[in-house]
Amino acid sequence: MWQRSVCVGLLALALGYLCLLGPRLSPSVLQHLSPSLLGGLSRAGSPESRMVAAWQAAIVRPERGWGRVAVGVNACVDVVLSGVKLLEALGLKPGLGKNHDVLKSRQDLREAFTHFMEKGAAAERFFSDAESFHHIAQAASEHPAAQLYVGGNAALIGQKLAANPDLKVLLCGPVGPKLHELLDDNVVVPPESMQERDEFHLILEYQAGEEWGQVKAPNANRFIFSHDLSNGALNMLEVFVSSLEEFQPDLVVLSGLHMMEGQSKEMRHRRLMEAVASISDIPTDIPIHLELASMTDQDFMSNIVHQQVFPLVNSIGLNEQELLFLTQSASGPHASLASWDGVPDVGAVSDILFWILKEHGKTADRASDLTRIHFHTLAYHILATVDGHWGNQVAAVAAGARAAGTQACATESIDSSRVFLKAPLEFVTSQIEAPSKISLNPDEPVVRWHREGISFHFTPVLVCKDPVRTVGLGDAISAEGLLYSEINLQ
Repeated sequence: MWQRSVCVGLLALALGYLCLLGPRLSPSVLQHLSPSLLGGLSRAGSPESRMVAAWQAAIVRPERGWGRVAVGVNACVDVVLSGVKLLEALGLKPGLGKNHDVLKSRQDLREAFTHFMEKGAAAERFFSDAESFHHIAQAASEHPAAQLYVGGNAALIGQKLAANPDLKVLLCGPVGPKLHELLDDNVVVPPESMQERDEFHLILEYQAGEEWGQVKAPNANRFIFSHDLSNGALNMLEVFVSSLEEFQPDLVVLSGLHMMEGQSKEMRHRRLMEAVASISDIPTDIPIHLELASMTDQDFMSNIVHQQVFPLVNSIGLNEQELLFLTQSASGPHASLASWDGVPDVGAVSDILFWILKEHGKTADRASDLTRIHFHTLAYHILATVDGHWGNQVAAVAAGARAAGTQACATESIDSSRVFLKAPLEFVTSQIEAPSKISLNPDEPVVRWHREGISFHFTPVLVCKDPVRTVGLGDAISAEGLLYSEINLQ
């Protein structure tokens, strides 16, 4: 009898020890814990640690995963450094701020940066003088405090996917020598995609309370500028499509359409029609994912929705700003909403996702391939899919949420002491039709509901308390969600 008591005591002691270490255990260790022990550990911990354990059990590889993925077409080098340090290195002195829609000189740069630093607002501008920009970019990239990263949605998605050794990734975009050096060895770049010069995007950061002359920043933010002609004209799109025949991908990921906003209306319309023609040349048995990004021109977004881009792709990735802008541009549900008030309402988001798939997705009488949308916002993710076309979406949405927590905190696995649950604990699934009310259970964090032939998979995100790097977070989320997704081509 005493032996049994000792065993029970030792088991209780071990379980208590695991409860303390649970948030810090590596995924490989968690995989070897028995389900019953893992369940006991999860129920004993915080909501965050319980969610991590539940995700770990839910994230399984699809039966038929991708082997070769082709990604295009926007790519650049992100140069991140202190805006004040760069301006000082350029010999510029503090002065009055002034907004400029287009930067034509160093003086314009100084005035625009000062203007937005004083407001604590983010902004992005085009620098029109090529040679002047090249000298500024060289000074920025060679500054001792500068950090150089892979930039551009396509390159970021390709880099994230290439972290999987079993996956072969083709990246097509304007790739210069520095970007080529930064890319993973597993990324293949076609020779036709190489450029003599990199496309640099300069990201000038400032901290809350930072001072420059008479200006004091009310909060931390960034000012971005570039002279990016290749990405703006989608120069590599035709090269990308022509390279697919030799590469033979299982999946195509397309991004960069938003970069055309800087073109004239006529040029943009013509290039979009050429893009539609090129995308149409991709064999129909190769699924296409379109990653959207921030836009400001409603007419252009409406054109992307209506002029045969959406029906040509199988999957779309977007965030809350892009979703709201899309429904405003195309007169969808909740289009009168000027902006989200805090965490986007789950019911309203669900209504818009449902409308996109019902109006522009695949149906029995509509020639469209669109069957999947991956929506991501800071507090939660939703995968909406037309029934019968996608599998393993529980794992996919959980993997995307896990990627958000690990990348923002720059950790290999989620440390539950460094994250917090921001998602609503209760929500309704629609603001238009008779909704279901859902209560969140951290032990079963992936929630599923149906609506007229469309499935919704919802999971919260564990938000990093002190984020290290958020640039490219949406691209990493979409890449991870795709990695765990399985398509049923019919």
